[in-house]
Amino acid sequence: MKYDAIIIGSGPNGLSAAIELARNGASVLVVEAAETIGGGTRTQELTLPGFKHDFCSAVHPMGILSPFWRTLPLAEHGLEWISPPASVAHPLDNEPAVILTKSLEKTAESLGVDGRAWQNMVKPFVGSGHGLLRDFLAPLGIPDHPVKFARFGMQAMFPSSLYGKLRFKTERGRALFAGCAGHSILPLEKPFSAAVALMFALTAHLENWPVAKGGSAAVSGALASYFQQLGGTIQTDTTVTSLDQLPESKVILFDTDPTQLAEIGRDALPQRYINRLKRYNYGPAVFKVDWALSEPIPWADPAVLQASTVHVGGTSAEIAVSERDAWEGRHTEKPYLILCQQSQFDDSRAPDGQSVGYAYCHVPNGSTVDMTDAIENQIERFAPGFKQTILAKHKINSRAFALHNRSLVGGAVTGGAADITQLFTRPVARLDPYSTPNPKLFICSHSTPPGGGVHGMCGYHAARSALKQLSN
Repeated sequence: MKYDAIIIGSGPNGLSAAIELARNGASVLVVEAAETIGGGTRTQELTLPGFKHDFCSAVHPMGILSPFWRTLPLAEHGLEWISPPASVAHPLDNEPAVILTKSLEKTAESLGVDGRAWQNMVKPFVGSGHGLLRDFLAPLGIPDHPVKFARFGMQAMFPSSLYGKLRFKTERGRALFAGCAGHSILPLEKPFSAAVALMFALTAHLENWPVAKGGSAAVSGALASYFQQLGGTIQTDTTVTSLDQLPESKVILFDTDPTQLAEIGRDALPQRYINRLKRYNYGPAVFKVDWALSEPIPWADPAVLQASTVHVGGTSAEIAVSERDAWEGRHTEKPYLILCQQSQFDDSRAPDGQSVGYAYCHVPNGSTVDMTDAIENQIERFAPGFKQTILAKHKINSRAFALHNRSLVGGAVTGGAADITQLFTRPVARLDPYSTPNPKLFICSHSTPPGGGVHGMCGYHAARSALKQLSN
């Protein structure tokens, strides 16, 4: 059978590209190497029966706010967002945790002296937040909100460590900002690392960061269901190593890392472009642990249980050391953790009265070092008795992540380093970053703008680019 488009990979970006193509009349085939769809949105019983763990992505601020997904009838296809009372909790030693919630006033109250500074930082952008997100989650171009975009950009270019010191007077404000910046997987001294912190701060005041009912697999399940309703076809358990394996099509989109694009498209792309793809910097990776727990995590400050995400790392200085170490090839004894407690809000994740826990830290790319003890010690620091609640655990190092999903090169889960050299020019510098020198081949993964996150915008923009080719 001949198709208009074939998508290699079924992550959120691949499925989003497939949907946009299909709803514009294209016949589309999605080919997935694994037995199940989903890429980074899979849910499995990794520890004990009845405990549902998100294998990669877990909490979805960009999912509920995605400009593309907000236009899709995903609720009709089984996706239900569950919003917690707060997005982030940031525990600190010997004082109450900082709580980041949708309410600017409540967040300011939690920050104390730095409350007004936080409000002054975020409030100018909240009213036009959805429009700004459309600009942020797009390739370089003329923004729809140029004045607000420029005002945001003037702050975003700062290193987050310097920005935090200039903006906030106390450790409460600096720690909360550093925790948000840690999602960038960049040293906090890097230019533009403040951009990620500002972005996550803004999203938290638009929506409390939700989990998907039943697990992150519900995200890919809803996308796939809608795609199939549009007439699309999904073929799993099919590893593509050469373009010759594929049926005839007018365009092919790669929801893969740049290395796979280079390997699979080797006979259809110029060597100079392939060499550029192979120089792509994937950046640090992750080490992750999932736990089956006898009860919710016993945080010293019970208010931490209000948040879907917990930034565990202590002070801004400690977080800076952790992120710098991962970037420079070292493993830290006190890692910065992104911890998620999905079962606190979704009772389908664990048996009655019990809980699931999820946490990861950043490590050098390709690391095989076991960080379990360091991770558990950090949690125990702010939740005395945590280790006694553990019924079972599942751990995965960065090399194992890459074996599970080839697009997570070396265990890098965000599609590549988002430093200044690749922030706007991923995977290589081109006027159309989704195109390649071959007009038939496109890349739609999170190695293209706007980068990592479960939002589907890379796939959407790549599909818009491919549609231009299909119209020729």
